[in-house]
Amino acid sequence: MEKLTTDVAIIGAGPAGLFAVFECGMLKMSCVLIDALGETGGQCAALYPEKPIYDIPGHPGIEAAELIARLEQQIAPFAAQRLLGRRVEKLHGAAGVFTLTTDAGDEIKAKAVIVAAGAGAFGPNRPPLEGLEAYEATGAVQYYVKRREALRGKRVVIAGGGDSAVDWALALNGIAGSIHVIHRRPKFRAAPESAAQLDAAVARGEIDMVIPYQLHALHGAGGMLEVVEVADLDGATRLIGADVLLPFFGLAMELGPLADWAFQLEHNHVVVDPARMETTVPGIFGVGDIVTYPGKLKLILQGFAEGAVAAHAIHPIVYPDVALHFEYSTSKGVPV
Repeated sequence: MEKLTTDVAIIGAGPAGLFAVFECGMLKMSCVLIDALGETGGQCAALYPEKPIYDIPGHPGIEAAELIARLEQQIAPFAAQRLLGRRVEKLHGAAGVFTLTTDAGDEIKAKAVIVAAGAGAFGPNRPPLEGLEAYEATGAVQYYVKRREALRGKRVVIAGGGDSAVDWALALNGIAGSIHVIHRRPKFRAAPESAAQLDAAVARGEIDMVIPYQLHALHGAGGMLEVVEVADLDGATRLIGADVLLPFFGLAMELGPLADWAFQLEHNHVVVDPARMETTVPGIFGVGDIVTYPGKLKLILQGFAEGAVAAHAIHPIVYPDVALHFEYSTSKGVPV
């Protein structure tokens, strides 16, 4: 159990939460990072560390894990305290005098709070298959890919019709021994360019499409997968030899205790004023995928900008008697 005092408590240590540390630090405000995961990085670290991201300014392409490493390097001068593997259970007080407690009994006193919880306490939507847990335990069924090399030469079956299914089919092409993609309909809910690349790989015989089918059963022994059984819309089945099944049916978003706090929610997202990134509770702010407002885009780069807006709005709470004169980082530099 820790008892900490800080200027800003940041709930969530994904990209938006990490960059909020930088923006607060540049305004000489201390931070504590709190995250339910045991490492920083949020979904970038937990779900797709090797997946390339193409819309980070200055990086034509950067893997998610590398982005987190760069953000860690960027915020290192500010020495933010971390409480990882903890979930914030309670928050009470008011602007300037908040108290947060975690499921581990930690107590954090903060003048302001930034909620950067991403998708909340997320987890995969699991297919309703008998004996699934045994295959999950051995890694024969995985809901994200941490290392592509671990699948080299494997017979991989991918199920799903969204961006994740298409992106990983393309990313594993040339690494996996074989790839079958299962979907209920010919059209994918994926970026048009990615869908076109998948079609081209199928035309070259590099990836096999299994359409229109859906998962029906898994066959193997001792948690080791041997066959994925699929069924079409009429109930006719087909057997596909497989070592690994990757079901991509999205994340189940669970706000947990956040849902019971006093700020306004809209479709499981926290409503904020985009001019300040403040919630309906004074002194509590939000950034990243967890927030909503007119024109909101779920982009990492927008989460970065939101962190800057929130930090400047928080400054008068932390330093009520100090006028904030905006300065560019090129003018004042970064603490070393």
